[in-house]
Amino acid sequence: MSRGKCNDTMPSKANQSQLRRSVSPQHVVIFLGRCKSGYGVWSVSTCPYCVDSTQKHKSSFRLAHKTILVEVDSILHRWKNYWIRGVLSLAMISGFFLIIYMGPVALILVVMTVQIKCFQEIITIGYRVYHSYELPWFRTLSWYFLICVNYFFYGETVADYFGALVQREEPLQFLARYHRFISFALYLAGFCMFVLSLVKKHYRLQFYMVCISQITLSSTLLLTFLSILFHGFLLPVMFIVPISIVICNDIMAYLFGFFFGRTPLIKLSPKKTWEGFIGGFFATVVFGFILAYLLSQFQYFVCPVGVNSETNGFTVECEPSDIFVMHEYTLPAVVQNTLRWKTVNLYPFQIHSIFLSSFGSLIGPFGGFFASGFKRAFKIKDFANTIPGHGGIMDRFDCQYLMATFTHVYIGSFIRGPNPSKVLQQLLMLRPEQQLSIFHTLHSQLRERGMLPQAAAQAE
Repeated sequence: MSRGKCNDTMPSKANQSQLRRSVSPQHVVIFLGRCKSGYGVWSVSTCPYCVDSTQKHKSSFRLAHKTILVEVDSILHRWKNYWIRGVLSLAMISGFFLIIYMGPVALILVVMTVQIKCFQEIITIGYRVYHSYELPWFRTLSWYFLICVNYFFYGETVADYFGALVQREEPLQFLARYHRFISFALYLAGFCMFVLSLVKKHYRLQFYMVCISQITLSSTLLLTFLSILFHGFLLPVMFIVPISIVICNDIMAYLFGFFFGRTPLIKLSPKKTWEGFIGGFFATVVFGFILAYLLSQFQYFVCPVGVNSETNGFTVECEPSDIFVMHEYTLPAVVQNTLRWKTVNLYPFQIHSIFLSSFGSLIGPFGGFFASGFKRAFKIKDFANTIPGHGGIMDRFDCQYLMATFTHVYIGSFIRGPNPSKVLQQLLMLRPEQQLSIFHTLHSQLRERGMLPQAAAQAE
């Protein structure tokens, strides 16, 4: 940009101060060409000693003026979005802790609500794109399949964990006994309805949409079944820690990216930066380690959710598993020489939390990248506008699905053994003669191993 002509005389200090006050803040721009006199930085439109020589220079200055205004507006919008996201994030975190305090039933209801809302947001996107084709029964069948699949998964869980309670009521006995057949019949009815709804001119599109519906069902139900119905009842801490890890990583990656982000991470998400990705990783590992230490001290979090047959309520009393008992570990020689510590006391679950946090920080975000690719394919910014500053519910839970799957595989591979409470519930559902047969078999096995008291062996 060329400099304009400059007046020979410099304004006095008093005039300089007066001129500064006369310039409106929204019109102050950076003057890219310094004057001969070297006097300060002024608004292009109000510089007291710079006179444009040509109309071309005036146009250039006006363009620079507009560019700066756009930049200022972008910064203001960015900070506004920062505060909105921050306040609502604190509200959601507080609500999460409140739900945990309210117990398993509240947890199940909330996760069901989240699952249904995520399903609705994805299906709505497909419907909006293809609503002009007037596909028959598309939304009706989508919601029907959601009900069928929910009935199957929730029914399986209730039968496994609360079989003793189910057997007390005659109608529930019938539903529990023939649960899988009823579920199959319901799903088969939906399959037949879809075939009958096929229209000649929309065959390909209808199969395309039903595939989206089924994939959405499998992904949204994965969060429900693996996180709540399995880990939530087996060990509440296995539900709370993975979800909290993803929440922490999302927040810390955003904060590090907001204040220090300079290097783009991936083209699918232009706002994601390497600084946010790396900073979020270290912050999440520390957070997961501390959270695992805190929760391992309370039976409420480390005991499986059971049923009290006398009160028909939930109970979380037990002898904590070995991974929730403090152990003493000998540090490697290099660490001993550096820190002068020979041993350290930790809960084994704290070590497991490092692996969970690492996955949630390094691989978990790819669930969000996948969702970003999906949104780009349909040319939308967010799945919905349910939460101001955050988008839809699906925008907040896109990483949770990948984390829930990994947690299930990790627990099954490295932590969990057979679940005695689940086996007991299944035994109580057997006929009395079957229970007696199992009792005698178990009794003889324990006697041969010498695990029965001497008095019991003599009585036998």
